[in-house]
Amino acid sequence: MEKLKCVVPDRLKRRVEESHVDDLPSLSSSLLQLFLSLPQFHQLISELAAEPATQAGLCGKNEGAALDLKEKGNQCYSSGDHSQALRCYSQLQALRLAPIDAHHTGKNLVATLYLNRASLFHKMGLPMESLRDCSRALEISPSYPKVWYRRGKVNATLGNYEDSVHDLSVAKDMEPSIGGKKQIERELDMLARHHEKKIPKPASQKSVEIPEIKLQCVKTPDKGRGMVSQFDILQASLIHAEEPYAVVILKHCRETHCHYCMNELPADTIPCFSCSLPLYCSQHCQVRAGGPIHIPDTMVGSNFKPTLECIPEHKHECQGVHWPAILPSDVVLAGRVVVKTMEQKGQFTDVPNLSETLGLCESYSKMSPESKLELHIYSIVLLFCLHYSFSSELSINGDSASQIVILLSQIRVNSIAVVRMKSNTNDSYDQQDWFQNFSFGEAEAASSVEQVRVGQALYKAASLFNHSCLPNIHAYFISPTLLLRTTEFVSGGCPLELSYGPQVGQWDCKDRLRFLEEEYFFRCWCRGCSEVNESDLVISGFCCVNPNCSGVILDNLVANCEKQKPKVPETISNESHLQVHELKDIDIKKVANISLDQTQSSFHVGSGYCLKCGSYCNFASGAKKLKKLGLISEGCRIQ
Repeated sequence: MEKLKCVVPDRLKRRVEESHVDDLPSLSSSLLQLFLSLPQFHQLISELAAEPATQAGLCGKNEGAALDLKEKGNQCYSSGDHSQALRCYSQLQALRLAPIDAHHTGKNLVATLYLNRASLFHKMGLPMESLRDCSRALEISPSYPKVWYRRGKVNATLGNYEDSVHDLSVAKDMEPSIGGKKQIERELDMLARHHEKKIPKPASQKSVEIPEIKLQCVKTPDKGRGMVSQFDILQASLIHAEEPYAVVILKHCRETHCHYCMNELPADTIPCFSCSLPLYCSQHCQVRAGGPIHIPDTMVGSNFKPTLECIPEHKHECQGVHWPAILPSDVVLAGRVVVKTMEQKGQFTDVPNLSETLGLCESYSKMSPESKLELHIYSIVLLFCLHYSFSSELSINGDSASQIVILLSQIRVNSIAVVRMKSNTNDSYDQQDWFQNFSFGEAEAASSVEQVRVGQALYKAASLFNHSCLPNIHAYFISPTLLLRTTEFVSGGCPLELSYGPQVGQWDCKDRLRFLEEEYFFRCWCRGCSEVNESDLVISGFCCVNPNCSGVILDNLVANCEKQKPKVPETISNESHLQVHELKDIDIKKVANISLDQTQSSFHVGSGYCLKCGSYCNFASGAKKLKKLGLISEGCRIQ
């Protein structure tokens, strides 16, 4: 993309820099005409969107490579190197690379790979994973006696004796050799002697709670649209649940999380049938992501009959084309939005007006010239990719390109990161298991838990919730479903606001303001940024020069930020929300006392002055002394 940026003439760059939304169709047409005249642009599109059969594909199927990995996996299995065998079957892409219609030694290659991996899982003590792989192999090749035999053995391990007898009986009927039939008969005799009928417990399925609270979209003078409730809402109430309009997995999670539900991948991952890029946690996710095209003809007549009430999100990216793997995640997400909208409207010639469909605010006019040019280039590239991968009827013109530019600018400020919880001690976080281990003294007393970004999604309704650095609602996810709960009691009519990232207590005010202006193009005037907060004073403060004082000294940047708050007078009283005597936790009370002295009625906000005793610290002279001692570099400035 950098090469395309370099060939754009200065006159067009100036037009991009000065452009607004109304200028986009004309500007997009000019850039499109420029790129159509460049050989390097056509070479780029050829590499991204050409058929994999015409070139060495990154995401296409490769029977030869799959067979090589299969043989290597078999060797590792025979030698007892089970972890490396699993890598060959799964992580090193034997299953991902094998074409669904490929056959080897008279058997379907994919079914054989599932059988081999099922045998490996059984050997490794993973019977459920083994059972699922056996079932997958039978859906592809239902007349494969070895798979029936393996599934019978696995069901016996799990205590599913009736299922085991059924599977072994089918294997016996299909087995062509006399010796094989006798071996299976011996297995059936052993099962008959130890047969115990067990009533299986129905699996409990978790369902997402549907909130009953009715929300209302209102307009406010300072933040525009926002969400409120007409009635009081109790703390921890579920107020909103929403499926994404479109979602895409982030690149660094492609090998660890399901490309559809975003949950962590199990050992028995499932690849796409038509390309080698996505991995799924189940066949349910595989089919919902790819659609009916991902149900191979070999499965016709099997028990697997999925119902699809959604528009498949991966279908247009399939068949091994490169661009879904190479283009940035937000551009791939934009492609999914465009395809879904066109499918819903039944319109395949022009990109529709996405602003009317989504109802999202755009940020194009506020972007830097470099970001604007980047959006224009990606919009034209994506338009060509969709033309080749989705609909050859799709017109390539300035109007369609300009709609994608607007969409990309909407995604920049409206998309939400899909997150999963991760602890510093375990890859997956299970709070119930932790408490159980802790009660037996097997868990660490302290364990940090962090949110890890795994996907990027657009939620039409959730985008209406405004930001606050002191939010009263919290977002979390069940698969890609977004759920919002209140973190405190919210009175009727009060805005319901979540945090777009930084919160009071995590970053100081100046850093929060800078982040929100750079990423979301607005100046935050929430309560956390318009009133004094103890944490804003303490996070970036310095110890008082008076050794007998526990006060805090602010540098010039923090002091100026505090003075600019509209509700901050020259002298601030600590008789209102700053009263630390209401804090019950003794440690929090001590921290708060660093910035607020209970014995005084007010303090003075000024650079270099202690907020407690008023002592002055000359930062400039202090910096010179530190530089002489070599404790800070020459380029470092302390204000």
